[in-house]
Amino acid sequence: MEVPLNHYLILSGLLFTIGVVGVLTRRNALIVYMCIELMLNAVNLTFIAFSRHLGDMGGHMFTFMVMTVAASEAAVGLAIIISLFRNRQTVDVDDVNLLKG
Repeated sequence: MEVPLNHYLILSGLLFTIGVVGVLTRRNALIVYMCIELMLNAVNLTFIAFSRHLGDMGGHMFTFMVMTVAASEAAVGLAIIISLFRNRQTVDVDDVNLLKG
């Protein structure tokens, strides 16, 4: 039995919505970072679902590209968060304002 495309798209939409709500409402930089990763994975699910539905490998290629960007984002993003914590002793995005001296 094959799962219809609608189910994948609904799940992807829910995951993306949870990610957007997390980015907009949370104040902890690590939580915001995880919500951004959740949104990227929701997009990956959509790419794979359409790729499987259409019988084309293009969605898989885009997914690997997004995973590559996410891996580099993980390295740079976590380095920035660690640097902020070492300098400011907080990862709260409201407390971190680098433009004020």
